[in-house]
Amino acid sequence: MQERFQAVIKRRLQIEIQNHPPLFPWESQIVEYPEFVEEPAIALVPAWGWLAQQSKLNLPVALPDGIFQQLMERCQSLLTSSLPLGPKLIQAVESFFPEDYQSINDVAGLVLRTSYRSVDAMETMPSLQKDYSDLQPRQQMALSLMAAKQLLENLTLPISLTNPVVEQQWQTNAGALIIRVEVQSLGRSLKLRVHSELPTAAKLKLQGNGNQATATSENADTVSLELDCPATNHNYTLEIEFPGLEQQPLLLAINLTV
Repeated sequence: MQERFQAVIKRRLQIEIQNHPPLFPWESQIVEYPEFVEEPAIALVPAWGWLAQQSKLNLPVALPDGIFQQLMERCQSLLTSSLPLGPKLIQAVESFFPEDYQSINDVAGLVLRTSYRSVDAMETMPSLQKDYSDLQPRQQMALSLMAAKQLLENLTLPISLTNPVVEQQWQTNAGALIIRVEVQSLGRSLKLRVHSELPTAAKLKLQGNGNQATATSENADTVSLELDCPATNHNYTLEIEFPGLEQQPLLLAINLTV
């Protein structure tokens, strides 16, 4: 009898729960919940697009990524300046060492006079495997100035009628960018041509002397630009933007000497 009574009670409770499900304390009405909740995907911040270029520099110790990025931004901002190379180097790195202007000036002189790996400030390092943070301030200055000098050289393409073709390669996180610049004499004028091998979709703009040419590629491709130029010395700029890779364009200076 007792077992039958318990079965009846259980059955009535099941019917009551089905007809009037209990609410959680925070609910005012029945709410349907999904069987599982998908966790939102973690937003990945892409690496700075031009970071790969540091591997192509001749440096005994790698710069921290953040410092290399700032240094390249400073070098690009100085690219079209009429300042001599020495002052450009100092301006490129002085924000890293705001209290040591005279030391920067001294080390910059060493960097300008000696080869990359024979700078006195760098020879005192016991090991070339050290991290940047392990270096003494003067060694950090030398390393930063060496990197700035090479970046300014890599960002500048000198071309002339006696040296009518120059090629430069830049590493990006999407692959290699190859730029070849050519100049051709047309009598009283010149033809400046830029051929580019792009690792991904890009926008290009070649300008100078009041003229400009633009091109857009939707994927990795070979793209060419050209300008008619007067037969005079002039500086031109080539801006390359990879919208899917990096919002900061790469700016190259083309120094044409007749």
